[in-house]
Amino acid sequence: MPQKPPPPGTPPAPLPAGWIRVDCHLHTVDSGDAITTLDELADRARAAGLDAVCITDHNVISAALAARGRDLGVRVITGEEIRTPDGDVIGLFLTERIPYVLPLAEVAQRIRAQGGLVYVPHPFDPGRSSLGGALAGLCEAGMADVIEVFNAKIADPARNQRAAVAAAGAGLPGGVGSDAHDPDGIGAAYLEMPDFDGPASFVRALASARVIGEYRDHAPRYR
Repeated sequence: MPQKPPPPGTPPAPLPAGWIRVDCHLHTVDSGDAITTLDELADRARAAGLDAVCITDHNVISAALAARGRDLGVRVITGEEIRTPDGDVIGLFLTERIPYVLPLAEVAQRIRAQGGLVYVPHPFDPGRSSLGGALAGLCEAGMADVIEVFNAKIADPARNQRAAVAAAGAGLPGGVGSDAHDPDGIGAAYLEMPDFDGPASFVRALASARVIGEYRDHAPRYR
């Protein structure tokens, strides 16, 4: 069971030396279905005690690149949540946008070609574009790097637990995302983990990560 984050407005407890808090999956206005601006993201991330965020907008990386060019007081990892015919997959540590609706295998290859990581979000959530049964094939092909084991927008804990079982069965580390589409969602879920300096050390650090999270629904307009 994940540990719950502190209530909004309550500072989190200090971390061990060399550890940071990371949200692996959140959105800005550039996603088209979210309302969070970069300034709001920065304010909420600082208030939640986050040290790094993966901006994973739908099919674009413009906001992530813009954020990396500013001093927001939080480290930004460039990501993209990419629609494929089999469901959504996220690329982390990207340098270039990847087009949507390409075959899943090609998207995974393009992520890897950039030196990025293939991160599988909410794999068993039937209410969204999730990989579901396609996850097994991606793992068997050795083309998945991280499986999201806690997503704060999933109301049924069994679906997050199923993702955790799948990650363990595939021998892959687990990621955690608030999947925030509004400022209030930021801080709902994150990892406490050793610091890292790139994709490979990020994956290694995930092995020691602690899951912090609670269910926090989208703002009513996005239900």
